[in-house]
Amino acid sequence: MEATPVRARVYVGCVVLGALHCLYVLPTTRVPWWAVALLAALYAVGERLSGSFYPVLLAGAFLLSPPAAALVAVPGALIAPAGGRPQPLRRVWRAAQLVVAVWVAARVHWELGERDAVVASDFPYALVPAAAAVLAFCLVLTVLDGGILALAERRPLRRTWHALFLRSLAPIAVHGLAGLMMAVLWRSAYGPVAALLVLLPMCVSWWAFAQYHREHAAHQATIRALVQAVDIKDGYTRGHSERVGQATMMIARELGLAEERVEVLRFAGILHDVGKLGVPTRLLRKNGPLTPEERRVIELHPEYGHEMVRGIAFLGEARAAVLHHHERLDGSGYPYGLSGTQIPESARVVAVADAFDAMTSTRSYSRARPVPVALRELEKCAGTQFDPRMVTALARAVDLHGWHPAVTADEPAAPAPRPQIAGAPGAPR
Repeated sequence: MEATPVRARVYVGCVVLGALHCLYVLPTTRVPWWAVALLAALYAVGERLSGSFYPVLLAGAFLLSPPAAALVAVPGALIAPAGGRPQPLRRVWRAAQLVVAVWVAARVHWELGERDAVVASDFPYALVPAAAAVLAFCLVLTVLDGGILALAERRPLRRTWHALFLRSLAPIAVHGLAGLMMAVLWRSAYGPVAALLVLLPMCVSWWAFAQYHREHAAHQATIRALVQAVDIKDGYTRGHSERVGQATMMIARELGLAEERVEVLRFAGILHDVGKLGVPTRLLRKNGPLTPEERRVIELHPEYGHEMVRGIAFLGEARAAVLHHHERLDGSGYPYGLSGTQIPESARVVAVADAFDAMTSTRSYSRARPVPVALRELEKCAGTQFDPRMVTALARAVDLHGWHPAVTADEPAAPAPRPQIAGAPGAPR
C-alpha cells in the first residue's frame, strides 16, 4: 500500500464509493439470485483460468437489471490473480472498476432496448442496444484505467486513454458478441445450459492466447538474462541498459507512438549493448587509452548484438536499433556509416537515450553531469550526431516527468580515466 501514491489511493476510494452506489438499490429490487450466482461462478472460474472473462459479464448486462448485473463481477474480481502489489488494493480496484463498467453497460442496454431486448426485439435491430452497451463498457474501463495509470505512473492522460481504447475495443467487441449469444440462448427454449456452450470456442481461443503469452514471457526472461550477463561483464555500466530502456520509452511516448511500438523500443534500449558479450572483457575494463585495433574490436559490438537478437521475432524494429544505435546523422558513425533517414527511427531514439544516460550517470570513471547540462550537450549535437526530433522529445519528457540517474558502479577513491569513443557526448559505448 505504501508504494501506491496517495492520489491514486484516493482515486481508487472514489471509484469504490461509485461501485457501492451502483449496488445500493439491490435490496429493494427483484433479483433472480440463482442466475446471479451461476453467472458469478462462471466469471470467477474464467478469471482464475484465463483472466478478463468479459462475455459472462456482458451476458449479465443483457439479462439482468443493472445492480444485479454489476454484482456478478464482484466475487471473481476479488479472488482473481492480482498481477502485482499491493494485491488487496488491486483486487478491490478491479472489483470496483468492473462493477461500475457493468452497471453502465446494463443501464445503457436497458434504456435502449428494455429488459427483454434479447428475446423480443427484431434482428438486426437488437444489435443496436447490445453494441451501445459494449461500447459503454469499453469506454468506462478505458476512462477508469487511464485515470489510475495517470495518477500512479504519471502517464499523459489523453494519450493513455487513446491507446487503451484502441487496444481494448476489438477484443471487448468480440467478447460482447459472445455475451449476446449467451444471453439469447439463455432466454430461448434451450435455456442456460445451451448458453454455456458459447463459452467452449472462447475457451479454446483463450488457451491459444495463453500459450502465446507464455512464449512471450520466455522471450522476456531471455532478454533479462542477456542484460544481466552484460552488466556482470561490464560492471562499470551496471544498470545502464535498463535506464536506456526507460529513456527510450519516454522519448517514444512523447513522439506519440503506439503503445506496441513503445514496448518494442523499450526492448531496443534494454538490449542495445548486448553485443558487448562478444567483446573481450579486458577491453571493456581497460583503464588506459584504446589502440586503433582495440577500438575497431569494440565497434563491432552492434553487429555482435544484432546477430544475437535477430532470431527473436517479436523484437521487430528493435533489432535494427541494436545494429545502428551508434550511427550518426552526418554519416560518421558505425558500423555502416549511415546518415540522415537511412538510420532507422528506432536507432535514432536509442542513440539519444544512450548518450543521455551515459552523461547523467555516475560511474567509477566519471561524475554525472546535471540533467540540464546533458540536455544542452545533446542539443549542440542535434543535426550532426543526433536526430533533433528525438532530442526535443527527450527534453519535453524530462521536463514533464523528471529524470533520476543512479550510481551504476562503486566509486573508488581516485577515479581512473577510461577510454572514450571520439565524438560521442559522455562517450556512451
